[in-house]
Amino acid sequence: MNPVPEVVTVGETMAALRATGPIRLGAPMELSVAGAEATVAIGLARLGHRAEWVGRVGDDEFGALVLRTLRAEQVGVAHVRVDRDGRPTGLLAREQRIGDLVRVSYHRAGSAGSALRPEEVLPALRAGVRVLHLTGITPALAPPAAEAVLAAARRARELGATVCLDVNYRARLWSTERAREVLVPLARLADLLVASAEELALVCAEPVADEPSAIAELLARGCREVVVTRGGDGASVSTAAGTVAVPARRVPVVDVVGAGDAFVAGYLSGLLDGLAPAERLHRATLTGAFAVAGRGDWEHLPNRAELALLDQPAGTTLR
Repeated sequence: MNPVPEVVTVGETMAALRATGPIRLGAPMELSVAGAEATVAIGLARLGHRAEWVGRVGDDEFGALVLRTLRAEQVGVAHVRVDRDGRPTGLLAREQRIGDLVRVSYHRAGSAGSALRPEEVLPALRAGVRVLHLTGITPALAPPAAEAVLAAARRARELGATVCLDVNYRARLWSTERAREVLVPLARLADLLVASAEELALVCAEPVADEPSAIAELLARGCREVVVTRGGDGASVSTAAGTVAVPARRVPVVDVVGAGDAFVAGYLSGLLDGLAPAERLHRATLTGAFAVAGRGDWEHLPNRAELALLDQPAGTTLR
């Protein structure tokens, strides 16, 4: 029997076509996989943690690519369902436009991932799982997926596992009004919430005037940690004991897609290792820096031995 994972992530993983220029001009493309929850799982696995991704893929070559990639990255896929009813694996296409500006289009309506159901997710959550990681992307796909995510959060709370929710709002998937309807109840089950300053309003039950008020409401509702990501300005974490902030690590920016998920992987790794909040943020900004310094969502995430590389002087050659 496979060992119980430390972290279970639930969501949709898609095939990803990455163009080096405008798609309409026939720019060359490379094929990979992408998905916020899968990227977090890969990041944790590279840092030496047992991680499992739960979701649905189509009975197609893209689905086979998703499973092959996750297995190669030592991510558990024992509870992944292959759709036998003709729903395809989701697809995204992204193109580099100006500098580090990236434009992404999704082809995921009616995908296998959108049909995820509670009974397919719950068996993955059993005694010994320490963290359940969710995002606001999966419940935006379709009502069954939203029900699956909510059921997973409830089961994790019953088991005493930490529920981590990364708001990760995608305007192309749903309106702010619909997002609030779904995310507010989900956030009530979260022990650890990750959001940008702008996303905090989506998980507050009442309209809030500013960031401190939103954080205070979330902590009062029972959330133990509220992590606010600020891109190039770093991040902060607020608990009942106060707020700690750290700056971002400065590296040449190549590709910002996936940086937030890399950050979450680093933060959860620190949580699993028993680090203090400031040290978790330090590890999170390190993993985020690795992500933006290379092209791709997850390909440049570090292993544990590589975490110290950014502490080396510029121009260092390791021999």
